[in-house]
This record gives sequence, structure tokens and C-alpha cells, in this order.
Amino acid sequence: MVQYITPRLDASFAALSDATRRGVLEQLGRGDASITELAEKFHMTLTGMKKHVGVLEQAGLVTTEKVGRVRTCKLGRRRLEEEAAWIESYRQLWDTRFDALDEIVEELKQREKVDGRKK
Repeated sequence: MVQYITPRLDASFAALSDATRRGVLEQLGRGDASITELAEKFHMTLTGMKKHVGVLEQAGLVTTEKVGRVRTCKLGRRRLEEEAAWIESYRQLWDTRFDALDEIVEELKQREKVDGRKK
């Protein structure tokens, strides 16, 4: 299995584990926004939104820039390829296991038909 940089994955998945932070990423996908605009959109305090943005920023998913008194947020340059690859490896593992289970179920169905005919 591929080796991954654990702290980076941990930071990404921790950032993505919160619905508000996922919403912030979705919102920033539509365009840059100030922390004030994000706080209003998500009905939270500025302090609360700053904390959420800080978590996203530490994970490299968001960048901020302060111009005067306004801190503008935008999507970070870091993509989620590593996280997607990690998820994909487990998807493939489970696909293989479910395929094997399907084969066992089919085999049992065939045996059941054969055993039913013998009676």
C-alpha cells in the first residue's frame, strides 16, 4: 500500500470533518470572501469563523490575506490528491471484498438449487 504523510492527512481530514468548514470550502469555491461575509453566511461570530478558517488554513485548504481591516479568504493551492488516493485505495479494497462476497453468495445459491433438485 502507498505510504502517506500522516500529519498532512490528519490535518486535512480534521479540517474536513466539520460541516461548517466543508461549507466554507464550498462557498470559497464560488469566489473569495471575507471572514465577516463567511460569518454572516453561516450565522456565527467572527471569532468562531476565524477559528474555522484557521483550521482550514493550517491544512493548506484556504489562504487568507489581510488588506486594511479586511481579511479575505480564498481556496488554497493545495489540492486533495493525496487524500483522494488514500480514499481510493480503501474503495478498491472494499470493492474486491464485496466482489468476493458476491461470488460466495452466487455459489451458495447454486448449491441451494442443486440440493433442492435432489430432494
